[in-house]
Amino acid sequence: MKIINKATFACFILLLICFSCRQSNNNQQVSKEPVDYVNPYTGNISHLLVPTYPTVQLPYSMLRVYPRREIYTDDLIAGLPVIVSGHRGLSVFRIDPVNTINETNDFLEGHSYGNEQITPYSYTVDLDEEEIHVDFAPSHKSALYNFTFNKGNANIVLTSGNGEIEINDDGFNACQTIQNNTKIYLYCETDRKPVKTEIRKSNINPKGWKDAAVSLGGKELTSLILSFDIPEISLRYGISFISAEQAKKNLKQEIQDYDIEELALAGRNEWNMTLGKIQVEGCDENAKTIFYTAFYRTCERMIDISEDGKYYSGMDNSIHEGSPFYTDDWIWDTYRATHPLRTIVEPDREENMIQSYIKYAQQSPDGWLPTFPEVHGDNHSMNGNHAVASVLDAYVKGLRNFDVNAAFEAAKKTLTEKSLIPWTRTQNTELDVIYKEKGFFPSLEPGEKETVKQVNTFEKRQTVAITLAACYDDWCMAQLAKELGKEKDFEYFNRTSFNYRNIYNPETGFFHPKNSKGKFIEPFDYIYSGGVGNRDYYDENNGWTYRWDVPHNIADLIQLMGGASGFAANLDKTFREPLGKGRPDFYHQSPDHTGNVGQFSMGNEPSLHIPYLYVYTGQAWKTQKRVRTLLKQWFRNDLMGIPGDEDGGGLSAFVVFSYLGFYPVTPGLPMYVIGSPVFEKASIQLGNGKTFTVKCLNYSPDNFYIQSAKLNGKEWNKAWLNHKDLIDGGILELTMGRQPNKEWASSPEAVPPSYTMNK
Repeated sequence: MKIINKATFACFILLLICFSCRQSNNNQQVSKEPVDYVNPYTGNISHLLVPTYPTVQLPYSMLRVYPRREIYTDDLIAGLPVIVSGHRGLSVFRIDPVNTINETNDFLEGHSYGNEQITPYSYTVDLDEEEIHVDFAPSHKSALYNFTFNKGNANIVLTSGNGEIEINDDGFNACQTIQNNTKIYLYCETDRKPVKTEIRKSNINPKGWKDAAVSLGGKELTSLILSFDIPEISLRYGISFISAEQAKKNLKQEIQDYDIEELALAGRNEWNMTLGKIQVEGCDENAKTIFYTAFYRTCERMIDISEDGKYYSGMDNSIHEGSPFYTDDWIWDTYRATHPLRTIVEPDREENMIQSYIKYAQQSPDGWLPTFPEVHGDNHSMNGNHAVASVLDAYVKGLRNFDVNAAFEAAKKTLTEKSLIPWTRTQNTELDVIYKEKGFFPSLEPGEKETVKQVNTFEKRQTVAITLAACYDDWCMAQLAKELGKEKDFEYFNRTSFNYRNIYNPETGFFHPKNSKGKFIEPFDYIYSGGVGNRDYYDENNGWTYRWDVPHNIADLIQLMGGASGFAANLDKTFREPLGKGRPDFYHQSPDHTGNVGQFSMGNEPSLHIPYLYVYTGQAWKTQKRVRTLLKQWFRNDLMGIPGDEDGGGLSAFVVFSYLGFYPVTPGLPMYVIGSPVFEKASIQLGNGKTFTVKCLNYSPDNFYIQSAKLNGKEWNKAWLNHKDLIDGGILELTMGRQPNKEWASSPEAVPPSYTMNK
């Protein structure tokens, strides 16, 4: 045996240590945290619409940016972003790092770019023709840019539309006016003093960049030109909806230096804290990317716009005391699943959002709850008044940190005084009088001219969609009245919640529009009648989608369709009915009706609950099959990985819930319908400090049929859970298989509860 001397042995140990360290470092590099799975580019290209933008933002924060381009494939970016005023809203201000400045304002025409990398907490891009490297990281109300100029001179141009810019001793102030005379203020400063400053007034060159989606909002522009004699410059800024002084204060509170790596790390940690509330195991990396990207999308809004205990409200254009205050919520979308998700993982935040609804109503001249609250006020869009659904859902799930009586009174005023006409915020009209008298919203005959001036010429009356939305809202109002012991209100709204029966056509099994005399519109095509988006009668979807839009009383809908077998057969037909025309003709009329499987539209929010309805007929296995198939077909980790218009997080919340294995079919009922989990194990950190775990035995990505189940160790033969079962913590254990167990959850006692009380 050869004897190893001490020096040789020491070298050997040193090599082992180095190898071990290298292996450790490599393991650290490949070990992913939740935010590493987020792909902001998912869905940036649409089949027809624009589903998502690659948003850089801390969770629920008021400062958001994304690259200034209309669609992902644009060859130029129109400057660098400073803040967007709302989801898909106006991109306020712009920054252009440029080599040269001339009188033609070429910097407004856009930049060729490459090497773009986006995470939820950082943005990096090269302006390749100009050879300028850009790094960006945000905080909540402030952000930091680093610029490296690799050729020519170094100039930074800040431009405002419909606003002013001024130079101060220590920095620069700017403001810009957006809708409803709402102002956004900016304060910025650089780490190096410019050798020259200039303020220039100009107009947009009609031959230059013309992207309406990222327009600065006015033809007259004001630009601040900063010139430097060094190649590396950092610029930090704060924004405010209150004042220029507050913008400066916001910056100073959040960013004290120019260390962009430290700022990005802080953002990364915050995202990991938020996304880490749900930990998943099993399945492949691709599935985790789809899941955490969807979860990230649900955290983009609502945004907290409170600043030092104050906030600006667009409802009355005033500054109010109070914190936090949330806005930017497209409730037609978010009440379905986005808000219910927050009641589970962030109930405190959800309570503050509901309280913000109430403040909106109190600041409204009419006292009405909002529909699409944004920074500049309530942008009444789509149809229905679904804020009451989020109020009820939070309340029945035990959330109490909001004034429920004030919410009730605001909801009652909204539902009784505000017109049901879509895309219009107005008092009741003659159409609402007919609705209250006859129990349906009246339709025009084909070719009949509109006589009611409040009806939007493009959005039309949407009579069936309006009637069904009002029925659900009234049911929510009735349940809230019942919770608060208001018997007369309960009786009234419970009665009107059945108005969907008035437009049900028993001969066809569809909800069918009626004229003001109460006669069905004939002849009628449930796929194509109603013009663009079927808006004369429906909304963005046709009669096949709205056939199922009675989420508050599925049991009664089953009875209308002749029982469980007829109901299930009609569900099957929905997924099998052909388009009826060529795809160009179909989508020319129905550009929102995307993600088709037959007449089912995975890409539009009123469809989200439909695949879960099989459970109500005792055929839970069909829900398991449909949900898993739809997830595989339409939600992917690629640029076209979202099948429709992601308005406010609804599609993404569908993915989050469905990947976990359950879904809130009826917001306002504290229960969830069980589907088919994608992960081997998912652990949800609940807002009360407990954990709820969904665990799959005999796991395989292809084993998506439930064979048997246990809840906290006890046999569970129901395809639904109470909210209390979930929020108390515990384990839902599912044994999975490749073939369906058609007997599991098939008995009448196993189907989910649904409201069946008669008028």
